[in-house]
Amino acid sequence: MKPSIPFDNSYAALPDGFFARSKPRAATAPRLLAFNAPLASELGIDAGSDEAALAQAFAGNALPEGADPLAQAYAGHQFGGFSPQLGDGRALLIGEVVDRQGKRRDLQLKGSGRTPFSRGGDGLAAIGPVLREYLMSEAMFALGVPTTRSLAAVATGDEVFRETPLPGAVLTRVASSHLRVGTFEFFAARRDASRMRQLLEFAIARHFPHASTPLEFLQAVIAAQAELVAHWMSIGFIHGVMNTDNTTISGETIDYGPCAFMDNFHPATVYSSIDRQGRYAYDNQRHVLPWNMAQLASSLLLLEDNTDSSLQAYTQAVHDMPGQIDAAWLRRFGAKLGISAATEDDRPLIEALLALMANQGADFTNTFRALSSGDVRAAAALFSDPAPLQDWAEGWQSRLAAEYAPCDLMRSVNPAVIARNHRVDQALVAAMNDNLQPFQDLHRVLATPFDLAETDADYAQPPRPEEEITATFCGT
Repeated sequence: MKPSIPFDNSYAALPDGFFARSKPRAATAPRLLAFNAPLASELGIDAGSDEAALAQAFAGNALPEGADPLAQAYAGHQFGGFSPQLGDGRALLIGEVVDRQGKRRDLQLKGSGRTPFSRGGDGLAAIGPVLREYLMSEAMFALGVPTTRSLAAVATGDEVFRETPLPGAVLTRVASSHLRVGTFEFFAARRDASRMRQLLEFAIARHFPHASTPLEFLQAVIAAQAELVAHWMSIGFIHGVMNTDNTTISGETIDYGPCAFMDNFHPATVYSSIDRQGRYAYDNQRHVLPWNMAQLASSLLLLEDNTDSSLQAYTQAVHDMPGQIDAAWLRRFGAKLGISAATEDDRPLIEALLALMANQGADFTNTFRALSSGDVRAAAALFSDPAPLQDWAEGWQSRLAAEYAPCDLMRSVNPAVIARNHRVDQALVAAMNDNLQPFQDLHRVLATPFDLAETDADYAQPPRPEEEITATFCGT
């Protein structure tokens, strides 16, 4: 029996030009790889217990009643270069639900075949990238980061041809919406003010009902994205491909392609194999997002009659963003050191620690987690030369004397375990060889990142030299 999904579709009611209706490609032999039962319950989905029926549904072979599959239109700046038409080339929005908290959510199949926006691609996905997004998005959710979610992963039984033949799969992704900066750029590039206004009204009603003007909408998106990038940086996350078509209006993390968590800390760290110039390096993320917001501002100007005065206001909103990011960064990194309300006076203390970590290549996650216990010796042991950290700790411990329960605060924001690249890689290699146990074990551990059992302590270990992953890949 098909799963029952209470679809309540709104994007499909928008007029021509916002999307192209399309159907998923039939999978030869669907097989369920992973299913997120708690998320299904949250969405009001009656999944039943028939894995074969779930596989058929979430492969796209037998969509539940009420599904209305469509590929969304959008444009985007990719590594700074503008493409006026991108769109969902391998994804289909199958519909929306209103979850048990009254929040509207998109359900999207990713890797379900060609669409009118495929631009010569096959529209498919392999098991590796599908399970990678499943692991990474759910890990980010457990860390408290705004993110898309993963509902299901299904092997298709078909081959996907990249450099070599790979086993195919489809991911079911859940999002507050799939509206992007690039969605607004799509209509701006066509000077289509009518559809732009319809899009703005839809986005405001969906995400920021308090906004009543294009400027207020822009400011709301900027605020959400400023908080998001500071959160990423506080956990050592590098998105890897922060193009405007991968920048959501909602402020959720989307598209887990060449992303990674840092092992050893350095602000210039890059993992993405396609980011050859370091445009989206760890520390550059705080600079790229204001640039992306400038593209949103430029698009929204299409709706303004008095462009001169609006340009000044929009420019100011974008220019205010670095300060918002910095304030969120200071608050989050202060908390990582047990400081409940960090001020500018605390900045030198934070920056001094990060400089020590960068100079000695200390592990980002494990350094902060070790400090969370208040045991400076344990943290110092992670440094090749422990003396500078011990000197730094004197000032830090003096600062904490004014704080209440700083270790409790630190343990609540400094994870004991992250989705380390080598662990993810090991899980995906095993899965592509029909062994899902490493994937399932890693998924289980990542679900409680702040509470690591002693029996799972090995998951917190950084990679040995022969295990280190220095490049991550898009997987398209």
